[in-house]
Amino acid sequence: MQVADGLDLLTMTPLFNMIEFRDYQKEIIERGTQIITTHGFVYLAMEVRTGKTLTSLGICQRINARNVLFITKKKAISSIEGDYELLCPDYEMTTINYESLHKIPNTKWDVIICDEAHGMGAFPKPSKRAKEVSKLLSKTRARVILLSGTPTPESYSQMYHQVYGIPNNPFNFYKNFYKFAEQMVFKSQKRLGTHTITDYSNGKEAILKRMQPYTISFSQKDAGFVVDTNERPLFVKMHNSTYDMIKRLKKDLVLQGNDEVVLADTAVKLMGKMHQMYSGTVKFESGKSMVFDHSKAEFIRNHFKGKKIGIFYKFKAELTALKNVFGDTLCTDLDDFNGSDKNIALQIVSGREGISLREADALVYYNIDFSATSYWQSRDRMTTKDRLKNDVYWVFADKGIETRIYKAVISKKDYTLKHFKNDYL
Repeated sequence: MQVADGLDLLTMTPLFNMIEFRDYQKEIIERGTQIITTHGFVYLAMEVRTGKTLTSLGICQRINARNVLFITKKKAISSIEGDYELLCPDYEMTTINYESLHKIPNTKWDVIICDEAHGMGAFPKPSKRAKEVSKLLSKTRARVILLSGTPTPESYSQMYHQVYGIPNNPFNFYKNFYKFAEQMVFKSQKRLGTHTITDYSNGKEAILKRMQPYTISFSQKDAGFVVDTNERPLFVKMHNSTYDMIKRLKKDLVLQGNDEVVLADTAVKLMGKMHQMYSGTVKFESGKSMVFDHSKAEFIRNHFKGKKIGIFYKFKAELTALKNVFGDTLCTDLDDFNGSDKNIALQIVSGREGISLREADALVYYNIDFSATSYWQSRDRMTTKDRLKNDVYWVFADKGIETRIYKAVISKKDYTLKHFKNDYL
C-alpha cells in the first residue's frame, strides 16, 4: 500500500529520493561520517553553493540518525526544509532559528546541525547565540555538525566559541577564551577613544591546525565550478539638497531641524551619518528615521524595469524608500519572491547567509555594508550549481562615501574609522 509523501505503509521506508548527490558530496559524507563517529562532531567548511546543507543531511542518514535538530537563520528555514523533503531521509528533523532555541522542547536529539556556525564566533565573550547552543549541548549527547562557508571570516580567534560547547572539541581544556588566548592569540593593546583595550583579533594559525582533524574544507573550485560574476558600480546624482546637508554636517557636526536633531559630534557618528545620508535617509537623535531623497530607489526601479531583482539595503529607512517607490511590486519574503514576479528587498546582514536568490535576474545593492564578510557572502546569493553567471550591481551616490567603502571590502578589508579619517578628516 502506498500513500502520499512517498511512503510504503508496510515498510515505512522512502520509495524515492529526488536528490542525487554529486560524487564529491558522497566522498564528503563518507569522510564526515568517519570524523563524527570518531570525535562526536565535524565541521563542514564548504563554500557557498557546494551543497553543505544537503551534505550534512546525508551524514545524518549515513550514521542512522533518528531525530535531528537543524539550527539556522529564520529566513533560511523554508529552503532547508525543502532540501529535507526532496532528500526524503529516514529520520525526523526539526528546523528552528537561533533566536527561538529557548523554546525548543526537551527532545533526545541524535544530531544537532548548527548552520552558519561562524555567527557564534564572537570574542572575547561568547555571544547570546553561542551561549544558547552551549546550554542545549550540555543537556544532550547529540553529535554535532557545524556548517559555514567562512568559518573564520575576520579572525582565527572566532573559532573558540563556535566549538566551546562541544565536549570533545580541541580547546576544551581551556577554561575560557582568556585562557585560550594566552597560548593561541597574539594579544596587543589598542586605543579606542580615551580607553585602552586588549585586542584579541590576531589569532594564531595553530587554531586552524588544531581543528584540522575535525574539519572538511571544500571550495567552489574543488567542486569544479567557478562563478562568472559581472560586477558593476552604477552612479546616481542625488538631490543637491542632499549634498548640501552632508556638507553642513561635516562642517558644523550638527543639523538642527524644527523638531529633530542630527548629531555627529564624534568621528564614528559622522561616518555613520554620512553613510546613511548619501543614500537618502537619516536617523535622528530621537531614534526616528526619515527618507529625504528617493533618487536611488527611483533609479533602481527605472534602470531594472522588466527584470526580477533582489535588492540588498543597509538601513531600515532604505526599505521604506524602496517600498515608497516600488509599491506592491516589492516583497520581503523569500517564498513570495520565488512564487511571483515581485522583486525582493533584504537587509544585507540578515540576507547574506543561508538564502538563495536563484530566481533573480540580477542582484542590486541599494547601499553597502562596512563588513568585507557581508560583501563576499551576499554577492553569491544567486549562485547555484547550475547557475554560474551572475549580474551584480552597486548603486552608489555620485561622489558618495560608498565608493570608498567598496574599495576596502573588495580587498577583503572592513571599512574602519581609520579608513574614514584618512578619506575625509
